[in-house]
Amino acid sequence: MNELITQINDAVWGYILIGALVACGLWFTWKTRGVQFRMIGEMFRLLTDSATSSIEELADPNFKRKHISSFQAFAVSVATRVGTGNLAGVASAIAIGGPGAVFWMWVIALIGSATAFVESTLAQLFKLHYKDSFIGGPAYYIQRGLHQRWMAVLFAILITLQFGLSNNSIQANTICGAMQEAFGWSPLWVGALLAAMALFIVFGGIQRIANVSAVLVPVMAIGYVILAVIIIAMNITEIPHVMKVIVLDAFGIEKVAGGAIGATIMNGVKRGLFSNEAGEGSAPNVAATASVTHPVKQGLIQALGVFTDTLLVCSCTAFIILISGLYEVPELNGIMLTQSALQSEVGAAGPIFIAIAIFLFAFSSIIGNYYYGEANIRFITPNPTIMTVYRILSGGVMVVFGAMASFELVWNIVDFFMAFLTACNLIAIVILGKYAFRLLDDYREQKRHGIKEPTFHRSQLPEIEHELECWE
Repeated sequence: MNELITQINDAVWGYILIGALVACGLWFTWKTRGVQFRMIGEMFRLLTDSATSSIEELADPNFKRKHISSFQAFAVSVATRVGTGNLAGVASAIAIGGPGAVFWMWVIALIGSATAFVESTLAQLFKLHYKDSFIGGPAYYIQRGLHQRWMAVLFAILITLQFGLSNNSIQANTICGAMQEAFGWSPLWVGALLAAMALFIVFGGIQRIANVSAVLVPVMAIGYVILAVIIIAMNITEIPHVMKVIVLDAFGIEKVAGGAIGATIMNGVKRGLFSNEAGEGSAPNVAATASVTHPVKQGLIQALGVFTDTLLVCSCTAFIILISGLYEVPELNGIMLTQSALQSEVGAAGPIFIAIAIFLFAFSSIIGNYYYGEANIRFITPNPTIMTVYRILSGGVMVVFGAMASFELVWNIVDFFMAFLTACNLIAIVILGKYAFRLLDDYREQKRHGIKEPTFHRSQLPEIEHELECWE
């Protein structure tokens, strides 16, 4: 079964999806005039934006929504991005595809950030009121923008299978592997503890998830980056050689490890997408929950999330591994390779630090992944019993399954669902992208006129005004 899934993954990724991701990224970069490069200063400024009041609150002081700010939405999305993919995924890409896979991870991040901008802007545009917050994502913009209910339901099912279930098994698998390597702890007991902690948080809703992520994400990301910078500084003379190895290997000029150039590109793109999720349709689900004055704001925030994930955190892991030289050891893969590389640089404390870091990285991903499934199950049905069953499966059953399953099986399952999920979302955003382009033009025009905080009203898009519930 595992071999069959591998063959399907290689066929879909090797012949279809890589080309589609690159083509879409280049198209969106051109149509937005390089938004991910030209507006990076605005991205950082928007991180300090507070949540805005809704029209109901302005009309009725007793009505209160539980707003999610731009930074909180950024933190939840980065919590799912910055996780296993940054430590185990990068190591796996290098071990299988060679050092050149890092180059292709960078490429997919640079052009994919434009894709992330478009999908998250659309999620904000088509979001809906839900109880005391907002809800949205690709399933919502597919139904309200394309009027294709079947496609929206298909996406909702795929993302629930991918993030809410199979993706959480990878997070648990990596945490348990790291804990076993560092402390010798049983995967079963670690998995059971993870499940108990995850269930407590996921039953608290998006506000609890956002609050936890807003604390965990900065702590774990900053701590890991600081350690990586120290290691790189200690080995600064090795950096030119590392960069040379990455570039030469990326084009098959000097194959150091892994297979042919095709394997290098495929593993770099796959692990890059798993890590930064640009185009996959996951981050828009949390981007839609933010309370902002203009949809473009959250699109810019999510584009920054791609840079944070791949160009910063993934690069840290890649440099540590390549400096160590251990990527050529066949027995090392995944989180064990990252732990061994760090141990070679800082001693016995390395595996312990990675075990703690991966716990924070992956656990925050578990709770963020859960929310993606929740938002999409609510799209299909409001049945509370189904939601309770999903919470138990996502936070409990799949976490324990991942703790006990093999490294190869959990990654193959995720790659399988990720391929079809991404294809479904890319079709939708290519068709609906015209609205994101118009919104970006409007945002830039307001900024040119000296408006510090641009605003949007649904009457600005009269042809779809009746589909825009939240922009009164």
